[in-house]
Amino acid sequence: MTPFPELETKRLLLREIKQSDSHDIFQIFSSDEVTKFYDVESFSNMKQAEELIQRWNERFEKGQVIRWGIALKSDNRIIGTCGFHGWMKQHHKAAMGYELAPEFWRQDYMTEVTQRIVEYGFKKLELNRIEAFVEPENAGSRTLLEKIGFSEEGILKENYYWKNRFVDNVIYALLKKDYV
Repeated sequence: MTPFPELETKRLLLREIKQSDSHDIFQIFSSDEVTKFYDVESFSNMKQAEELIQRWNERFEKGQVIRWGIALKSDNRIIGTCGFHGWMKQHHKAAMGYELAPEFWRQDYMTEVTQRIVEYGFKKLELNRIEAFVEPENAGSRTLLEKIGFSEEGILKENYYWKNRFVDNVIYALLKKDYV
């Protein structure tokens, strides 16, 4: 699936994440606010960011995931990431994930981003179903998903084991036929 697809929104560029972005990725993932609902502990060193970038890029090359860096058009600095994982090509579905540096929350950046990658998923990746798994307490993410047309389908009890505890997930989904 090379080359890596670049996407644009009004204010943002969704682009490949490179090792030169490791400082920005470290800043994002070292924030406890960002990792609160994430399946990783907050980063404590730059090597963790470098390894994450390498893992995302290797999995992209294998056609398993696509993870974009969310960059401001004004300075090309990475302020978050987004993409698809759990990609089941034979079933035409994938799960969507995202995070954003806290200083950019509540400015509709993630609305722009998720609308654009959903469009890409349905039109270019030929997905029929896009899912998102959200912890019930993550009100911001739940509001975002509903805002862009996802429907809550139910709660998966103790669906994951993260940070030494079992975690429930609310499953949201959007079907291609319901995409407007």
